[in-house]
Amino acid sequence: MAGVSARQRETYEALLKHDDGPFITERPAYFSPAAAAQDEANLKGGFGRFAQILLPTEYADGWLAESQAHVRSAYLGDWTSLNKVTVRGRQALDFLARSGLRDLSRFRPGQVTHHVQLDSRGWVASEGILYRIGEEEFVYTAGSCDWLVWQFGQGGWDAEIADISPETFIFGVQGPASLSILERAAGEPLRDIGFSRLRAAQVGGLPVRVLRTGISGELGYELHGSADDADAVWRAVSAAGREYGIRHLGFRSQPVQHIEAGIATNGLDYMPAAAITPGAPRQFRRGAIGGSFVPVNGFTDYFRKPGELGWAPRTLPAHDFLGRDALAADAASGAAGRVLVGLTWHPADVAGVLTALLGDGEAPEQMDIPRLPGPSFDQVLVGGTPAGVSTGRTLSPTVRAMISLCVIDKAHATPGTAVTVIWGRPGTPQREIRATVTALPFKPDNRRTDVTTH
Repeated sequence: MAGVSARQRETYEALLKHDDGPFITERPAYFSPAAAAQDEANLKGGFGRFAQILLPTEYADGWLAESQAHVRSAYLGDWTSLNKVTVRGRQALDFLARSGLRDLSRFRPGQVTHHVQLDSRGWVASEGILYRIGEEEFVYTAGSCDWLVWQFGQGGWDAEIADISPETFIFGVQGPASLSILERAAGEPLRDIGFSRLRAAQVGGLPVRVLRTGISGELGYELHGSADDADAVWRAVSAAGREYGIRHLGFRSQPVQHIEAGIATNGLDYMPAAAITPGAPRQFRRGAIGGSFVPVNGFTDYFRKPGELGWAPRTLPAHDFLGRDALAADAASGAAGRVLVGLTWHPADVAGVLTALLGDGEAPEQMDIPRLPGPSFDQVLVGGTPAGVSTGRTLSPTVRAMISLCVIDKAHATPGTAVTVIWGRPGTPQREIRATVTALPFKPDNRRTDVTTH
């Protein structure tokens, strides 16, 4: 572990051993409620684990075609693995406002918002999608809802919270053809659904909620419905999309679009602060954290403030929320802080890693294609000095480059800045990869495409 201090080495080795580890053991895996319909196209027979659900790794068309579907046509993907809870009651809105960074004073039924939750130190503890379906009823979906549920239990709110994960599916339909496909499947126009809005509809004659979201950076939607109907809804969307060239999106290709769109993912591009909060649930993760980055201050070096992930509002919201005092103190300190940027990796240096097994000498760690399915954090240097941390290294067939996200010091955040990424875990034959700071997103943001005039 050259260039690593004794303290860093001890911290790194302790994290690898998971001594007094920050995560609980996950539940046994099971299949999606749409598994029967999905299996018809899963000719390769492989499965990957997304949280507690096993999903086809890639379908008949392969990961390359799937990774470009959200730009060229549309995909149908399964996000049923996300946790889902309902919050109902007289103080449901008050609780959600207290628990989240975003001001909800103008949050109306039929609206969707990104709900970022902090701990008392201002670190991101959890985040997901919140939507309002009634005056006193809300639905929250995320990689884990444990933190929100735990926070609810800390106060005497005149409301109730319930886990609806097992009884609800979530499918994503994203890409330029997504609206046409869903209108055919629904048998009615859906152009009235604005960005970050939802309404009820039917797909294949079955009730669903249609949310207009943008996890791909393109025109896109989510379908939420009863798990009992998942198989039939999947078949209906697949049939409606056939003439539009719809692709099924496998587990292997799911995260590619997030990096292209500049969206950080909980448990992959940062670790939730709930992991070390005394008494709090410890959320999710399986396996060790990869990459060359070695923490200096322990596990908290994997945590992020909202401003480091592009989620901080321009001005500090006036409402009272957990973590507000910490963010106010950060702002008052005048510290430069770090920001989220993209990195475009030098193709020759990447090729050198990928072809190392064809030559002599020690071979570096290889790069999973299109990306590692788990978390990986790589050290970023400027002039030989640590300046940031890279995550989500992805081979993007659309951008035609190896790309990643990077939390970097503001002094080095200007697009075009040259940096160096250290590739390979400590103790392996590491390589230096040249990279260039790139503005996010990596491709045009088409989430808010106006569909009312077409």
